[in-house]
Amino acid sequence: MKRRELLKKRERLASKLPDPSEAVRGSLLQRLIRHSKGCAKCQGGGGHPVWVLSISYPGGKNKQISLSAQQRQQVQVWTGNYRQLKAGLEAISEINHQLLRLIE
Repeated sequence: MKRRELLKKRERLASKLPDPSEAVRGSLLQRLIRHSKGCAKCQGGGGHPVWVLSISYPGGKNKQISLSAQQRQQVQVWTGNYRQLKAGLEAISEINHQLLRLIE
C-alpha cells in the first residue's frame, strides 16, 4: 500500500474513534448483596442486586465502584467506548508500523 493511502486510512480510523474523555476501563458486573441480619429479603434467601464497575490493577488488585441505575447506563456506554478506542489504537498502530517500513 502506498504512503498516501495508509495516511488516509489512518485518518479515517482516527476520525471514527469515540471521545476519550467518555471512556472508562473496567467491567460492568451485577452483584447480589446480602445483609447479615435485619433484612427479611436477605433472610429469605434473596438479596439486593447492585451494579458495580470492576477494575483490575497490576499485582492482582481489584477495585469495585457501586453504581446507581443512571450510572450503570453511562458506564455501559463508557466501557464500550474504551473497547472501541483500544481496538482503534491497535489498528492505527499497525498502520504506523507499515508506514515505518516504507522506503522513502
